[in-house]
Amino acid sequence: MAKTIAEINEKIKQGKAVVVTAEEIIDIAKEKGIKQAAQEVDVVTTGTFGPMCSSGAYLNIGHSKPRIKLGGGRAYLNDVPAYTGLAAVDIFIGANALPDDDPRNKVYPGEFNYGGGHVIEELVAGKDIRLVANAYGTDCYPRKRLETWINIKDLNEAVLFNIRNAYQNYDVAANTSSKTIYTYMGVLRANLGNINYSTAGQLSPLLNDPYYKTIGIGTKIFLGGGIGFVAWHGTQHNPNVPRTEKGVPKRGAGALSVIGDLKQMSPRWLMGTSMLGYGCTLTVGIGVPIPILSEETLGYTTVTDAEIFSAIVDYSDAYPNLKPDILGEVSYAQLKSGRVTVQGKEVPTASLSSYPRAVEIANTLKRWILSGKFLLTEPVAPLPGVEAGITLKPLNERPIE
Repeated sequence: MAKTIAEINEKIKQGKAVVVTAEEIIDIAKEKGIKQAAQEVDVVTTGTFGPMCSSGAYLNIGHSKPRIKLGGGRAYLNDVPAYTGLAAVDIFIGANALPDDDPRNKVYPGEFNYGGGHVIEELVAGKDIRLVANAYGTDCYPRKRLETWINIKDLNEAVLFNIRNAYQNYDVAANTSSKTIYTYMGVLRANLGNINYSTAGQLSPLLNDPYYKTIGIGTKIFLGGGIGFVAWHGTQHNPNVPRTEKGVPKRGAGALSVIGDLKQMSPRWLMGTSMLGYGCTLTVGIGVPIPILSEETLGYTTVTDAEIFSAIVDYSDAYPNLKPDILGEVSYAQLKSGRVTVQGKEVPTASLSSYPRAVEIANTLKRWILSGKFLLTEPVAPLPGVEAGITLKPLNERPIE
């Protein structure tokens, strides 16, 4: 049995496509078997909603009278610095950016109440954003100071461009030290007081396509409540990690670089997020449709939380010091039970990503496809797979004399 994306799209147009979520396909495959399920089901939808650094947005604000060249100058959006080195009136705001006067961790742990992720959320919500910029002035761009309010509806372009999202599995964070620590994986209490994880498990996009058979450059996706695309593989894309017999990575592996029109998106699915003692980020909603082209692709989508394992990493020592040591491996079924045993101690667990919101994304994408609003795209190129031989390299530190 083999299908094509073109054939599936034709069924979508005719209202005949069978679309289910990655949660629903598990029971369907158990009841009907892989072969029959692959014949009957056309698309499996996935979803994830969690904090995703390496997110940001580029904006074209339009030219002022007289013109101003922001490139080489300074620009601030609600007092948060934006990168101006692109051109005259193109700027980029990163999710991690902080106001110059934020105390950071001078008062430990820092609260990081407002940053780039919050600016993006407020921009998407249609709020006015205060832009203040200074420039050095040129003959063709003579203006040196600009203070104005901007609104997303007035911008020429507002584009979400996230260079590393939807990580394919991730560390489970623990703390074996004698003091509480504050990390991008949340607050970790001393002496294995808790462990945190941040993946949707059996609903997560790349865990339902572990070898990137259907997800590639040009794949159309749910992004931030609107429609986006996979632009490239994400930074730190690392397919060559230990995997289970079914091919599921047991460490952080692939990642997606994604892009989409910010004007279509919603603050429900793009939320500025403060991480105590660490900084600011953006919580992003992503959903990817998996076309069922064969029994093989269907088989991958039946993965369950009990079959997905991740490494428990000590964020008080191994992680900050780039050591390969782990405290053990644990399944997402165990993590979602609320307690796991680490080094003989029963430890409570918590997720930084929202599984209910991931379910909502998968169901929203399902509705879009069933209504004919959303057709699948054929990737123009695959993501680098295991055969590419990519491994994640640390910084090659060379002393500067």
